[in-house]
This record gives sequence, structure tokens and C-alpha cells, in this order.
Amino acid sequence: MKHRAKPRPSQLPQYIFKVERLSHEGRGVAHYGTELNHPSEKQGKKVFIRYALPGEIVKAQVTRQVSKLEEADSIELLSEPNPHRIQPICPHFGTCGGCNMQHIHPDEQIRLKQDVLKSHLSHFAGLVPEQWLAPLRSTRTDYRHKARIGVRYLAKQNKLLMGFREAQSNHLTAIETCKILDIELDQALPEIKALLESLKGKSSIGHIELAKGDSEISLLVRHTEKLKAHDVNLLQQYALQKQWQLYLQPAGVESVQRLDDAQADMHLHYRLKDFDIEFAFNPTDFTQVNPTVNPQMVNLACDLLELKAGETVLDLFCGLGNFSLPLAKRVGATGKVIAVEGSEAMVKRGTENALNNRISNVKFYSQDLTKDFSHYSWANQGFDALLIDPPRAGAEQVMHYLPKFGAQRIVYVSCNPATLARDAGILVQHGYQLTKAGVMDMFTHTGHVESIALFEKKLEINDL
Repeated sequence: MKHRAKPRPSQLPQYIFKVERLSHEGRGVAHYGTELNHPSEKQGKKVFIRYALPGEIVKAQVTRQVSKLEEADSIELLSEPNPHRIQPICPHFGTCGGCNMQHIHPDEQIRLKQDVLKSHLSHFAGLVPEQWLAPLRSTRTDYRHKARIGVRYLAKQNKLLMGFREAQSNHLTAIETCKILDIELDQALPEIKALLESLKGKSSIGHIELAKGDSEISLLVRHTEKLKAHDVNLLQQYALQKQWQLYLQPAGVESVQRLDDAQADMHLHYRLKDFDIEFAFNPTDFTQVNPTVNPQMVNLACDLLELKAGETVLDLFCGLGNFSLPLAKRVGATGKVIAVEGSEAMVKRGTENALNNRISNVKFYSQDLTKDFSHYSWANQGFDALLIDPPRAGAEQVMHYLPKFGAQRIVYVSCNPATLARDAGILVQHGYQLTKAGVMDMFTHTGHVESIALFEKKLEINDL
């Protein structure tokens, strides 16, 4: 079995390795010293091998050498395959850097991600939850509803590349298909490439962005020079034919303009059916890309908080209200949700979404949560429950203040198990205990580990 790994410098050697285990990001781990041809000076040195699985013997091409470790790509399987090895679904696997686990059965991917979460909580915080939650699984292979796709015109070759970056590289690899991308978007990729090739200003196209709501699709074109009328007309004709929304972005996100209907709102929409809530979002807004996992996640978060009518809830890093509005429905008309987000644009979007859904018991605030916010009125109301969904960097600064909110229950939604573990350790120091935790299959076939955890305030003797 051979992989289509990208070419590597010929001066770097190839060796045979027996793979011992998987690393946290899904690479095979081996050591020098197990084979006769291994250099004696490298005995015991660790090697991380892409595409290799535990128990397999592989021929590997070394791609990077540093003093303490090396990296390599498996180029040939010399033994029986690991029982969890499957045929990758994408012809670009091994070249495109978008997915790194397509050769692993999805069930095993989930188990690996559960192990990563367990390892980080144990290693960095010394924590084991009282209960492990069943993983939330994606119900579709073509789960991704948003994608940014790079575009590069090679003038000397009169060739246009459209695709994703290679793994650990800035090189763009051309793709004809993306099997994790929503099938309607995936099937349009060849004709979008042909469209871009027909533009006179194709050298000024930096990337495109595709986004899909429940019933709308948008195409955004990022360009560095003003497009001529000829090119604009071609783009508009394509959007009209497809009945898609068309956006141009000549500079930053503030420059985005809608072209297919200049008078229409710059919005797509998705619905959370269990809550009867519809969200409007801009194509450049952050939204969850997996529409089958997101509703499960929102329901689980609300269930874990065990909200009662009349309670007050704080939602930090709230975005456009993906959690805020369902939380508001759970606490009822007598309850209240305070939603806080750093981006003023997202606060505006959240406020609009609340208004459009006739939800009046939620209020959005714009606040930089990395700075002291203790003197603001919204932070001094007292809360029964708290939800936090920070970026990959986590929320270390916020953790030290959370106990002052008085919440009995905290749900932490994480896209980085390392920062979750760090922040969990701080919460425990402040008198909370980790009662439940689990992973969510938001990004199948990738090493991204999405997780959710419930913390509850320890009862003191005088609380009983």
C-alpha cells in the first residue's frame, strides 16, 4: 500500500520502522533501534510517521530532523494493515493538508480523540470526570458547510491552482474534489475553477469562500485589485444561474459587498429545530461548520446546565448567539441570559437574531474578555449557570474571575483539549469539580478534538 505523499528532498534517508502507538494528532510513533539498518547514533530516538498505524511495519521517508525527534511520511506498508485502517475517501489524501485521519476508521478516530481528552485532563490537571459522556457523532461524511479555498495563478505556466495548503507547508495543492465538503459545494468546485480561469483579473484572486445555510449558498471572492466589468458580469451570471449569493471582498472583512442583489441583506440562515430558532449569519461570520453536530452540542449544553425557569445564565464568547438564544428559551420569560462577545459585529448579529426570533430575555454585550471587566454592570449581576466557549487559546484570564459570578454549574465547550485542561485545573482550585466530559465529532477525519465539560460547585458544609 503506497501513499501519494508530496515529494521530499532526496538527501533525506528512508528507513523501515515498526509503529508502536499513535500520537495525539494521529501520527504513528516509532523509535530508532528496532531494525538492523538504523544508524547506531540514533538509537532510541523518537520518530513521528504520518499515515502509519500501531503494529504496522512501514517504509518511511524522513522529512524533518531535529535533535530530539524526527518526522517522516509512510511511503509503503510492509506488513498486514492495522485492523482500523480503511481506504481514504479522498483522492487528494496524502497531499492536501486538510485531513490527516482518513486512513483511520471513524470509530477509531473517536476513540483516539477520547484518549487525547483523557490524557490532557489527567496529565495537565490531574483530573478524571465522574462520568464520561457518550461522544456526539456526525451523521454525514460531507459534513463541512463552510470552506476557504486558496487560489493562485501561475502566469508563466498560464495555470490556475485552486485548492488547500499542503500539510505543514504554504504550498497550494490543486484539488478537484473535497469529500468532507457538502456534496452540493463539492460538485461545484470544477465549474468554479473554470469560472475563475475565464476571468481577465484571475491573477488578483487570493481565495474564495463557500458557505451554506439551510437553503442558501454563498460564493465570496477575495481579490486584491479591482475587477473589470467583464469579470464582474461573469461572476454575476454564474451566481444567477446557480441562484447563489455572490460577494466580493477587495480588502478586509469590512469591505465585503453583496453583488447578486445589492439591496438584500448579507445573510444566510440556519435553524435549530428543537428550539424553533433561526439564525442569520454573514458569510464571513464564525459559525459551526458541521450542521449535524451543532444541534446535538447545543442540546447537550442546555441539558448539562439543568436550567430552570427564572434562572440567570451567563454566556461568554457567545458569537452570534448559537448558545445564547436556546439558553434564553430554556430559562423562560422570567429568566435572563447575558451574552458577552469581543466582536461588536457579532454582538450586533446576536441582537438582531434575538429580535427576529422574538426573544426578549437575552442581552448582548461587547467586551474584550482578556482584560479586566469586573467593573462593568453585566459582570455584577450574579448567575445561576454559566456557559463558556472560548477560542483555541482558552480563557485563562477569565477563569480566575469565574468564581465571583457565583454560578453553581459551568459548561465549558472547547476546541483545544490542552487549554481546557489548563483552565479546568484553575476551576478546581476555585472549588469546582469536573463531573462530566466528552468529545464531539465536529471535524471527522482531522486531528481537531472538540469537547464539552461540566463543572459543578462543591457543596460546603454550611451549604447543606
